[in-house]
Amino acid sequence: MLNSTPTNFSKEPRPVYATEMDILGFNKYWDYDRQNDVPYMWAEANAYWYRGAQIAKTKGGDLYTAPELQPLRDENGLILFGKESGAKLSQIDLEAMCAANEDLMTVIEDSTVKKIVKEYEKFKDKLDIFHVAFSGGKDSAVLLDLVKKALPKDSFVVIFGDTGMEFPDTYEAVEETRKQCEADSTPFYIARSHFDPKDSWKLFGPPARVLRWCCSVHKSTPQTLKMREITGKDNYTGMDFVGVRAHESVARSKYEYENFGKKQKGQYSFNPILEWTSAEIWLYVFLHSLNINVAYKKGNSRAGCLFCPMGGGRGDYIQYTCYPDEVGGYINMIKSMNGRNKGDEVALASYVSNGGWNARKNGRDLTVEKVHYWETIKNGKIQIEITDPKADWKEWIKTVGNLPFQYEFIEKENGYFIICDANIPKFYPQEIRRFRQVFKKAAYCVGCKVCETNCRNGRIKFVNGKVQITDCIHCGMCHDIDDGCLVYHSLRPSTGEGIMRKESLNSFANHAPKPEWVQKFFDLGNDYWDSNNGLNKKLQVPMFKKFLRSCGLIDEKGATTLLFDIVSSSNYGWQSGVTWGLALANFAYNAQCKWFITNMDIGINYERSHISEMLIAEEVKKDDATSIINAYKRFCKLPLGTVFNFGYVEEKGRQIDSLCRTKCAIEDNRIVLYALYVFSEKCNLDKEFRVSYLYDENVERDGISPIRIFGLYDEEELKSILLGLSSAYPEFINATFTNDLQTITLRDKSSEDVLNLFKEEL
Repeated sequence: MLNSTPTNFSKEPRPVYATEMDILGFNKYWDYDRQNDVPYMWAEANAYWYRGAQIAKTKGGDLYTAPELQPLRDENGLILFGKESGAKLSQIDLEAMCAANEDLMTVIEDSTVKKIVKEYEKFKDKLDIFHVAFSGGKDSAVLLDLVKKALPKDSFVVIFGDTGMEFPDTYEAVEETRKQCEADSTPFYIARSHFDPKDSWKLFGPPARVLRWCCSVHKSTPQTLKMREITGKDNYTGMDFVGVRAHESVARSKYEYENFGKKQKGQYSFNPILEWTSAEIWLYVFLHSLNINVAYKKGNSRAGCLFCPMGGGRGDYIQYTCYPDEVGGYINMIKSMNGRNKGDEVALASYVSNGGWNARKNGRDLTVEKVHYWETIKNGKIQIEITDPKADWKEWIKTVGNLPFQYEFIEKENGYFIICDANIPKFYPQEIRRFRQVFKKAAYCVGCKVCETNCRNGRIKFVNGKVQITDCIHCGMCHDIDDGCLVYHSLRPSTGEGIMRKESLNSFANHAPKPEWVQKFFDLGNDYWDSNNGLNKKLQVPMFKKFLRSCGLIDEKGATTLLFDIVSSSNYGWQSGVTWGLALANFAYNAQCKWFITNMDIGINYERSHISEMLIAEEVKKDDATSIINAYKRFCKLPLGTVFNFGYVEEKGRQIDSLCRTKCAIEDNRIVLYALYVFSEKCNLDKEFRVSYLYDENVERDGISPIRIFGLYDEEELKSILLGLSSAYPEFINATFTNDLQTITLRDKSSEDVLNLFKEEL
């Protein structure tokens, strides 16, 4: 019975037919007829319910291994309704079930039809086309039936997005629906990519959970091209009626009824059955005798793409058992493209069955293609190297318009170099991002047409597989794609740019340190970790330890250091500028802090959007960019910002509006001495170097100049600090400012020796 209040039963039940029961081994324990017209029971997740009682559950299972069927027994040890009791399972009484729930289902149906009518009335004079996105599954079947009841004939079309990777049974369900639409004069279209899936997998590599190029290439792009064909417009504006339901997943639970541009750019989407449960979907199917995709009767809980990277476990086993030839073809492709385990059949089988193939985040372990795009920084220059390009860069460069910076083009065998100043990303983050993407497109473009459909102005066309761009208005929509090119994004040798990073810029996720954490840590020292510190052990504790380690306050094992012993004394403490000056000399080498220091000039208010663009230009994801910006706010709320004057943020309400880095308030010049020794050790410098070396920001080096860290750009101030240190601590430093000879000589000491200068005062 449907109920308006929650029950112990899931909202996502599905009917269970004899075929699924046979696959899982129900016939060993229960007696039932081998018919698939009417289901016998219901399943929710891995639990099976018969006539109100849970009778079995399954455990485990993967591509090659059947899940273990575990019958439930009564107090006497007998299997419920089992063979040994002489019972025979009966089919569900669909007629009685539908009659018992019909009144409530009528209310749900009428309410949904009214929503569809209201949405249509709202947009009917504003849009070029309405269409039902039909997949061949149960949800889209119900959606189509509801739309037919709600809207007048000829007011919408039906489009089946054929990925070429559908369940074999889905094609039968689609053909049945096509015939029904033909009978009632509802236009029915099929949209399919010009790529065969087997070809696209070879070009892009197998799709993965975070590399779902397949959705763009095989689903949304062909549908957009089909609607352009139907409407005769490149810039049509339409509405998709989509059978998305909130109960299907956590991600979909956040969907709204109506949205613009989230499913397809420039298009509206409406999700009429968003709040329907699976129980309601199946009741509607049975009430109205809708055609059922046979894939469900075989135990598949969904009817999407075959062997989808979002699947796994029991579902993979069911699919492989039901469609061995089709799934086997994808398995063979995955194995053939995996370079890490090539030739090792045991390792390859594990790689496939355990989901290694769908967990990849780049093309590092693939044998698909060699690298066509590589980027490095040398002598203050960004150098992009393109080898064996797939497309003409002179076409793609049309998409960026007039650039505000210069670049150099140098031909080489089988390709070319593009060279520009390494400081450009700081001043022109959006422009350099698109500029880089031009050459990623040129290096990897295979003519998938995603860029063509992103361009609603119709300026991009692919003719005989080659891109042609005419009268581009530089809207940037063709660049609003992961890494600018889905092929590059899927095959890139590692995450991020060609410039490799050892550490993610998003060092602290959403758990950058708070003042109260630091204060309590200073109070308790090593005892902090065993105390009731209030931090989440899995999320916040590791991030806080990373911060303290980066500052040099704890070692690799988590124990406090000499620096902590010094700055936690009564002479200094957690709110001292000396504490945070010494800490910053170390923290500057954390990837995130280093990015702020090297990319934000002192005294400039950077709009939040500008910082976000700068980060995205370095291939940081948008959500990660938000986390990084929020972390800066937390740094500034520490004494690092409020006392040592590292920087601040300006806010509008609770939203960060701008970020600024400021000249640090150095109250003890030994902070600079410590930073100089850390700098020298990081750079592996000789002990003598010119003062000008501290100011040179174009030279490649691992160390970060104290000038950049603290904002010491006033040469007279720096001179005064260095001469003062030379006078007070000649055993550590000698600075010479004689005519043109401006040098710094560090003695045979270490940064730890500098800390001992502070220790001697305790």
